[in-house]
Amino acid sequence: MVIEYLALETEASPETDSPYTPNNIYSAILSRNEAVKDAKRLKNFLELRDKYVSKNVLFEDPLFPANDSSLWYSNKFPIDFEWKRPKEICDNPQFIIDGARRTDICQGDLGDCWLLAAIACLTLNEKLLYRVIPEDQSFTENYAGIFHFQFWRYGEWEDVVVDDRIPTFNNQLVFTKSFRRNEFWSALLEKAYAKLHGSYEALKGGNTLEAMVDFTGGVTEFFELSEAPKELYSIMKKALERGSLMGCSIDALLPSHFETETSSGLVRGHAYSITGLEEVTKKTKIRLVQMRNPWGIVLWKGPWSVYILHRFLDRMSFEDFKKNFTKLEICNLTPDTLLDDVPHSWTVAVHEGRWVRGSSAGGCRNFPDTFWTNPQYRLRLYEEDDDPHDPAHVACTFVVALMQKGRRRDRIKGAKLYTIGFSIYEMIGSEQHLQKDFFLYNASKVKCKSYINLREVSERFSLPPGEYVIIPSTFEPHEEGEFILRVFSEKNNTSEANANKELEQDDIEVDKKKGKGEKVFSGNPIAKACDLEICANELKVVMKRVLEKHSELKTEGFSLESCRSMIALMDTDGSGKLNLQEFKHLWNKIKAWQVIFKKYDKDKSNSISSFEMRNAVNDAGFRLNNQLYDIITMRYADEHLNIDFDSFICCFVRLEGMFRTFHAFDKNRDGIIQLNVLEVRTSRQLYHKCQ
Repeated sequence: MVIEYLALETEASPETDSPYTPNNIYSAILSRNEAVKDAKRLKNFLELRDKYVSKNVLFEDPLFPANDSSLWYSNKFPIDFEWKRPKEICDNPQFIIDGARRTDICQGDLGDCWLLAAIACLTLNEKLLYRVIPEDQSFTENYAGIFHFQFWRYGEWEDVVVDDRIPTFNNQLVFTKSFRRNEFWSALLEKAYAKLHGSYEALKGGNTLEAMVDFTGGVTEFFELSEAPKELYSIMKKALERGSLMGCSIDALLPSHFETETSSGLVRGHAYSITGLEEVTKKTKIRLVQMRNPWGIVLWKGPWSVYILHRFLDRMSFEDFKKNFTKLEICNLTPDTLLDDVPHSWTVAVHEGRWVRGSSAGGCRNFPDTFWTNPQYRLRLYEEDDDPHDPAHVACTFVVALMQKGRRRDRIKGAKLYTIGFSIYEMIGSEQHLQKDFFLYNASKVKCKSYINLREVSERFSLPPGEYVIIPSTFEPHEEGEFILRVFSEKNNTSEANANKELEQDDIEVDKKKGKGEKVFSGNPIAKACDLEICANELKVVMKRVLEKHSELKTEGFSLESCRSMIALMDTDGSGKLNLQEFKHLWNKIKAWQVIFKKYDKDKSNSISSFEMRNAVNDAGFRLNNQLYDIITMRYADEHLNIDFDSFICCFVRLEGMFRTFHAFDKNRDGIIQLNVLEVRTSRQLYHKCQ
């Protein structure tokens, strides 16, 4: 199956800035520490460490200081903590003792069981573990109080450097610790993850899948156990065999009732890691599930629970597991279906985008007036899957994963996870942003099961070959945020920049049906009040008099800033003023733009919705990408997401100037310009002249 992904009028080829190119296979999760990238990633850490070793000084991290700002962003903890280095806490501190094990992770006084459950799963796969926790670290050789860890962040691996000062109280670690008093890898890993998100408090409450993805870059699957497929045990078994990470939890009865114990000893609102499956025979074969509680203690009071020295396991039958737990979370290192015994090589396309209030934050399908304004990504399915078991099978398999960015780090600003999801529509032929009417008369082919307030929502689909469009959105409109959309496919992904470049060429051209960017309209200019030449202040007065004769336009005239932009646009002789002919030309343009404005000012309020600005700009002959529409909304819309007549005309004047500058250098009229240094300066002058 060949798939092509095109961002419809989105930011210029965002996937080309991604570490994944269309021909990369996703199995590279375990092999992407290429020498060059690792050299760059380690350079900072090694340089810092060697610098402090040579100075015989211990490193102190200025970006994550040992004070309350790194602990809390809301209320201060009632106890004063003391930050200590491991050598001040115990004798003979060690980074890792006899390998990193799940028993090295015991939860402290921070509500981050979701993170610790993911760390416990990580210890089951050494390749993954030492990708996150580089081994070249210790408290003896080259010790300078500096350590580093690596996390996957929205398409790239990020190296996080920390010092080894850890919060303590009465000489005991306050947060995550190992059951061995002199082992510190888990405490330092938690600190690095806290730094990544701004503070320890930012780690309170979360979803195990979030940390699993940050440790692997994998793609997630999510099961409600009440609706689990019959093959669930087989799915779990294959997941463990393939190195996938798994966690489970029991829903809290109320949002405020986290971590409450049930009569069976299990804890609601608490994350567990699944560490193994086994089958025992006692008259009949019994399937067992092994779990680990990050608290480091056994709580399950039912059959098969065990305690072995230095091994803390909640073990229960598979049937009891389905009865007692509500959610199962799996993070796959590749999106190979766990029901299929044949491993596949997958490719991934990564698109970065954002929802902007008033422009591209249209909400879900429940809001038809704005849904169409959401970012749109074209998906082309050319070749069906190879299915040896069913030669008649005609479908293309792919996985879509939508992730919202930065919400946990922005908790200090009051940010919460949005409720997000996506729909996929079949489309034919159009390469432009699909309009409102398309979605009014066409149902989606497939969509995510539900909109949910998780960091990432993912779903596996099979569709016949054809052209489709993916619409990622928040549930409610007007919610601003950034996202990353990943699309995985079994075969070569041909969504390269060529197709996007063709779109971008169209995006930067004025509608040539109206004549090389000069959209001249007929009409009698009202310019009797003009002298031979007028400056910006005089133009403001003249325009006010002219507009007073148009009672349907409830406006007090144009601002001085708008008048300056008008003169800059129409002043052909460089005098800084308008003569009569230049004013006529300007007035003809304003009259034409006024017709467009009135078309979308349906309630006669002398303003139009920022969502309609996209259509108004298109009607005027301009072709823009999503990024420019977002900028227009942020610059010209008011707090109610409306654009008044003055702002509307000012925007069009500046667009006209921008395109005029481009066409001045587009000598071959092919939509492409090449500039030398002097021409770059000239183009900047021409552009700013219109501002």
